[in-house]
Amino acid sequence: MVLKSMSDLKGIVAGKPKKKLVLAAAQDQHSLGAVLRAWQDDVIEPILIGDKEIIQNICAESNYNISGLRIIHEPDTDMSVEMAVKMLNSKQADILMKGKVGTSTLLKCVLNKEWGLRTGNLLSHIALFEVETYHKLIAVTDVAMNIAPNLKDKISIVNNSVAFLNKLGYKMPKVAVLGAVEMVNENMEATLDAALLSKMNQRDQIKNCIIDGPLAFDNAISLESAKHKGIKSEVAGDTDLLLMPDIEVGNVLYKSLVFFAKAKVASIILGALVPIVLTSRSDSEQAKYDSILLSAAAS
Repeated sequence: MVLKSMSDLKGIVAGKPKKKLVLAAAQDQHSLGAVLRAWQDDVIEPILIGDKEIIQNICAESNYNISGLRIIHEPDTDMSVEMAVKMLNSKQADILMKGKVGTSTLLKCVLNKEWGLRTGNLLSHIALFEVETYHKLIAVTDVAMNIAPNLKDKISIVNNSVAFLNKLGYKMPKVAVLGAVEMVNENMEATLDAALLSKMNQRDQIKNCIIDGPLAFDNAISLESAKHKGIKSEVAGDTDLLLMPDIEVGNVLYKSLVFFAKAKVASIILGALVPIVLTSRSDSEQAKYDSILLSAAAS
C-alpha cells in the first residue's frame, strides 16, 4: 500500500479501536484544538493534564465543547508531564502528546529509568509530508532528536522508521540515504555511511526495506534527475523515506517543505513504549491533528 495524501491516514485508523491519548501540559490552544477534533472524529479518547482553569478558558474562548472530557488538574508543568508519562508506563493510555511544555522537559520524563517509556531502542523522529509536487507521501528522518548520528545510530533510525512504515502498510519501503553527492567520497562521512547502509541492506542485515545511497536530494525524489546522471536505482524518483545525514540538514528541509512548499506534515517520536506526538511549536493545528492520526495508525 502507498499513501498518497494525509487523508489516507483516516482510512487506516477507521477500522481500529479508539486509542487513549494523554495531552501533557494541555493548556495550549493548537494542541487542544487538534485533540478535540480527533476526539470528535472518534480517533482517540483524550485525557488532559494541566491547569484546568486555563484549559477551560481556552476552550470557552474558542467555543470548544469539552463536556464529558476527563481533565486532571495539575498546574505545575513538570508534574503534569510526569503524571502523563507514568500513566502511559502503567498502560492506562496508548499515546503521549506534548502540550505547552519544552521538548527537553518532556523527553527527560520519557527517558526516566524508573517510570519512563524506554525500550532500549534509540528514540528517533519521523515526519510524513504531503507535497504537491511529489506523487505520494514522503517520510523524513531524523529532523528533531538525533543531532549527529553515527552509523550505529543511523541503523537504529532506519529500523525504527521501517518498522513504523510497515505498520502503515508499506511492505518494502524505499529508503534514500542522502548526501551532498551521489558518489562515495572518502572526505564526506555521510556518503560512506550511505554506502555501508546500502550494502548492509543487500546482505539482509537491515530488513523489510530497499535502501540506496548515497543519493543527492534531486535524484532521490526525481527519476528524471537520476536518469540524467546515469543512476540506476529502485529507489531514485520513488523514495518513501529520506534518511538525513544530520539534524541540521533535516531541520532545514522540514521547514523548507512547510514554509516554502506549503507541505502538509505529521510527525511523531518512535522507539519508546508508545508513539509520542511531538510537533514543532510553529506547526499548525492541522499538523498536530494529522500527527495524532499518524500516532493512532502506529499504535
